[in-house]
Amino acid sequence: MSSGPRHILDAPGGGPEGRGPSHSFGTPPPPQAPQPRPWVCYAIIGLCVGVFALEEFGVLPSFSANKLPLGALYGPAVQAGQYWRLVAVAFEHGGILHLAFNMSVVVTLGFTLERGIGSLRFAGLSLVTALGASAFSLLFDFDKTMVGASGMILGWAGAMLPIATRQGRRELGTWLVQVAVLSLLPMVSWSGHLGGFLFGLPCGIAMRQGRRVYALALPIILFLTAVVALYAAHPERRGAF
Repeated sequence: MSSGPRHILDAPGGGPEGRGPSHSFGTPPPPQAPQPRPWVCYAIIGLCVGVFALEEFGVLPSFSANKLPLGALYGPAVQAGQYWRLVAVAFEHGGILHLAFNMSVVVTLGFTLERGIGSLRFAGLSLVTALGASAFSLLFDFDKTMVGASGMILGWAGAMLPIATRQGRRELGTWLVQVAVLSLLPMVSWSGHLGGFLFGLPCGIAMRQGRRVYALALPIILFLTAVVALYAAHPERRGAF
């Protein structure tokens, strides 16, 4: 996955284009407050890189050792009770290029969104979109093994659309079209990308209504996402729903 646009949210206190108020010639601008640190994104990068390194050194099972990695999403394994895979898949990658591409989007898209909405809200959103991506992956590709953070990341993009600036939506839309084309490639999980994006959208709509609405809506969205994920993980029980 290619890196995403960097500046698509309104800058607090910024001018018409998010640059802030103008200053007289020769007058230095006032010092700006330091940006909040994206701790959740740091944790995601650390976990993804750490898991990849441990697998490369043979500490954890990996595809190269002809074993199913602990974080890989595989329908029969989840069906057997390994539910951690529904979220752990976001920290599992199939190679150094796969890891590098996804982490570059965490730096661009993820840093921007987390700084804009705060780490706690971003963590809740990431949990929803990781589960949503896994739910759709199991619904449409139950017997395939899937890895990667891209479904969760596409959920970030879905959440950003309702709260982005007009220019931001144009940039984000262009990037999403590129990702949609890449999703048609044989080794790419279109279902995971679509699932993450669709579950991210209602989170973004709730954010647009304000912090209180988002705080009330997030647990409901998370519960419904978990229900869909469990439904997808047990095809033998679907007739009971």
